[in-house]
Amino acid sequence: MFAAAERRLAEAGQPEVLRFWAQLSEDERGALAATVEQQDPAELRAHCQAAARARLAGQAPLSGLMEPLPEEVIGGVSRTEAETLRRWRERGFQEISKGHVAVLLLAGGQGTRLGVPYPKGMYNVGLPSGKTLYQIQAERIRKIKQLAEEMLGGKCTLPWYIMTSEFTLEPTERFFARHQYFGLPQSDVVMFEQRMLPAVGFDGKIILEGKGRIAMAPDGNGGLYRALTDNKILEDMDRRGVRVVHVYCVDNILVKMADPVFIGFCVERGADCGAKVVGKAYPTEPVGVVCRVNGIYQVVEYSEVSQETVERRNPDGQLTFNAGNICNHFFTVEFLKSVTEEFEPKLKPHVAVKKIPYVDEEGNYVKPEKANGIKMEKFVFDVFQFSTRFAVFEVLREDEFSPLKNAESTGGKDMPSTARRALLWQHYRWAVQAGAHFLDSKNNRVPVLSQLQEMEDPPVVCEISPLISCEGEGLEERLKDQEFHSPLLLTE
Repeated sequence: MFAAAERRLAEAGQPEVLRFWAQLSEDERGALAATVEQQDPAELRAHCQAAARARLAGQAPLSGLMEPLPEEVIGGVSRTEAETLRRWRERGFQEISKGHVAVLLLAGGQGTRLGVPYPKGMYNVGLPSGKTLYQIQAERIRKIKQLAEEMLGGKCTLPWYIMTSEFTLEPTERFFARHQYFGLPQSDVVMFEQRMLPAVGFDGKIILEGKGRIAMAPDGNGGLYRALTDNKILEDMDRRGVRVVHVYCVDNILVKMADPVFIGFCVERGADCGAKVVGKAYPTEPVGVVCRVNGIYQVVEYSEVSQETVERRNPDGQLTFNAGNICNHFFTVEFLKSVTEEFEPKLKPHVAVKKIPYVDEEGNYVKPEKANGIKMEKFVFDVFQFSTRFAVFEVLREDEFSPLKNAESTGGKDMPSTARRALLWQHYRWAVQAGAHFLDSKNNRVPVLSQLQEMEDPPVVCEISPLISCEGEGLEERLKDQEFHSPLLLTE
């Protein structure tokens, strides 16, 4: 066991990983040896060297190379006539009804920034129903599948692939099993694991978080492409007849699952790769923007752009670089195959400089006060550059984007309260549009209000189960001209 690990680490240029071997128990030795066994020596050497080089090189500013998206690749809700949106929706439902569509969830991250020791998908933001993100998303899949079956007749399948990590696979599996997969067929929920990569010190050496434990981190949501190969996911999609995949990130409480309009738009355009975007809330909003750099489509992070570029405007006053990335994408299976077979090795990892707990040379546990190491990760959108038929679909933020990233204690944005508020505002709008009336404690009708920036919460609490409505459809028969007191919890 020791000899094999020693050989692999020597070949990788990382013999120091075993410096505490003599002090480890048999179980600890076995666990460390197993971690080492999972690493290819040549890849590990290249990974550590690349991390050290990348930190020294830094990131080149891209401002002077950026170009706005050409109009011909852009579609969107607010810029499209109702009849065209209806046609795209019908096309999307046709694809779903034929079993050509799958949904793929990126759920490898931990809930560290939320301050919880479990995966984000298990988080409850405090809705009246108490539903977690996983339950909300599962029920949206059930509803969209039901709508497709009702619209076009016959049964259909809509598989849900969930990419986890070493940190999230087991708790996610247990959670779904405990909740009977939220009413979905277990065979249609496919969980798989992305790779883990060692964290690297500024000297290019692997960081030990314990005497017998390497500090590991998921390889970013761009680790999807290696994971598809490692777990034979594309072969599984082929067996099921899947042709297009809707990929999204777990933390967006407003995400539309297998959105028929988005799918129909991309399929009709003949796109091999597509991205949903929202207009930036303000020029310096810290989100990446979808654009072109030297004629190639990509997402440019806000940290890579000058203030002048961030604030640049068109003659009509709109921001020149306004297509905010929300990690919500369309891929054909054929495109994913080309990425995994040809392009994935060409993806350049991104550098994340972090505070990483470690053991010092004497074996003492240290929690650093400043950044001391590097985590290398790839992003799912890094493959835009390889698309030959790229498409961008602009949606309204209040309808489709409210991410959950930070603990409530931060007092900033993207917190449980902001995610909950976004969903309750959306459901309040649906109810009012369907003709519902709300009463106060004295049975007087509550005035109808639009979502105002200065108002934090909607005037009443209204939550509508995804099993009843995906995006406000079909509510009139339940709500029109009816009066309700707050809170209204509309369940199936």
